Amino acid sequence: MRLFGLTGGLASGKSTVAARLRALGVPVIDADQLAREVVAPGTPGLAAVVEAFGPSVLLPDGSLDRPRVAELVFSDPAQRRRLNAIVHPLIGAASAARIAELGARGEAVACYEAALLVENGLVEAFRPLVVVAVAEEVQVARAMARDHATEAQARARIAAQLPLATKVAAADHVIDNSGSREETERRTDAVLAAIRGA
Repeated sequence: MRLFGLTGGLASGKSTVAARLRALGVPVIDADQLAREVVAPGTPGLAAVVEAFGPSVLLPDGSLDRPRVAELVFSDPAQRRRLNAIVHPLIGAASAARIAELGARGEAVACYEAALLVENGLVEAFRPLVVVAVAEEVQVARAMARDHATEAQARARIAAQLPLATKVAAADHVIDNSGSREETERRTDAVLAAIRGA
């Protein structure tokens, strides 16, 4: 099975590209979705996060208060490392299981979508790497609209990731998502054709 990586910056349009890939029949393993699953109520992952950060990270229904956790870790690199040390191994194990499942099913091509592929040194495991890119001002505006964040919150989250230019430099394919959805979908189709043809 040919497994390729998909990444980008906060609010750069990874989800738009992933949706197009799914529409074209490509299974997409979403690291964000796995991150939610490994800290779902009743999981060892959630218990470990509560042990590390205290009960204030829980909502009244016992699920993780993701905005509260984001607030704690995006402004404090030490706290972010602490959270990552808990969840990254769990996400890694869940990813490996999902990849094995797709391989056993006989899929020819699959995509692994993750915001931190480059930051976490996983680029070589997911070649070819596709990076979705937009200008930072577009990222800020989209993050504010999507996440109901202030400009300062959006910029702090963007600053917590590697600059998009660094990700673009590591890419095998770049999809510019600053135009219309149709343009992005056309670019995605072309990149997928190149990957399938390689």
